[in-house]
Amino acid sequence: MTDHRGINLNTHLAAGLKRYEAENDWLTTIRLPPYAPDLNPVEAVWSLVRRATANTAFDTPDDLDRTLRRELRRIQIRPHLIDGCLTATGLAINPPTSP
Repeated sequence: MTDHRGINLNTHLAAGLKRYEAENDWLTTIRLPPYAPDLNPVEAVWSLVRRATANTAFDTPDDLDRTLRRELRRIQIRPHLIDGCLTATGLAINPPTSP
């Protein structure tokens, strides 16, 4: 986790979290680099939104709000777009298996 200046924060390294990880063998923790937009599926979502809004001058904040909501809804109702955003990271969601 980083703050707005890109400084690496130790929030996820707290003793309580380490203890929780150690006590729960079903939990897999993977430490990511402090700044890794290529591993963040949200970056791909915003890329899709930017394509739809590029070079657009909005008359009012409400116009911008409506456009953003429309584009996010368009992505939301197309699961293949969301899947593509995750696939672009090279990461995968692996649901836990029952014991």
